[in-house]
Amino acid sequence: MAQQTLDPVRSQQRISGLGWKVFLGLLMAYVCYGAFFVANGGVGFTKDGNSARIVFFHVPVAIVSYVAYVVGWVYAIRFLKDPTNLDEDRKSGVAMELGFLFCILATVTGSLFAGSQWGSYWNWDSREISIVVMLLLYGAYLALRTALTEPRQRGKIAAVYVLIAIVPATFLIWVVPRITASLHPTDTLQQPKNTSLDYKMVLYPSFIAFHMLFTWMFQLRCRVLGVAEKRRQRKWSRMHG
Repeated sequence: MAQQTLDPVRSQQRISGLGWKVFLGLLMAYVCYGAFFVANGGVGFTKDGNSARIVFFHVPVAIVSYVAYVVGWVYAIRFLKDPTNLDEDRKSGVAMELGFLFCILATVTGSLFAGSQWGSYWNWDSREISIVVMLLLYGAYLALRTALTEPRQRGKIAAVYVLIAIVPATFLIWVVPRITASLHPTDTLQQPKNTSLDYKMVLYPSFIAFHMLFTWMFQLRCRVLGVAEKRRQRKWSRMHG
């Protein structure tokens, strides 16, 4: 009887946040459908403007790859303020892992766009170089975490790295492409004449969808690591209890 009483509570916990996750699924489905069947092509793009369709995916994931770094930076600061709270370090690490993933997606989609728009999948453009350096920054962080085993020491060193590396990361993503010659026009999407209303009706929701996707992945990964840590602690307690 007690088990039956607890089951509804557990079920309610399992579907926590179900509403916005269902909304995300519908929104992402709309973006994928709208990218090919709702939006018209963009002005100034090749293949009758159809090469602009990859922008619905490339630009959002590129922005999220930097947003993830900022999230990791915030949790790194919180951990340094309280080094006993390893949960903050875990969240910082998760944000950086996802940032690395989204940075890879930005590189791949950007390369596909370059091949369609400029005839070459890689042009050593300033933005392309910037994203490669971002990948190296993320990769170095993940390698650093892998090399260290003691949790508190790993958290401190990794947090300091994040705080220092955000300076070149910000400079590379937001400053370098604007002060150097680039194949990427900075105002193409900002000019009303270049994109129609139906194009904006897909582009703007895509920004929301990919940021929500990052949030969901972040929460899920943190929960998985939290469960794994609790199991490790219980195992250690049984062995030394």
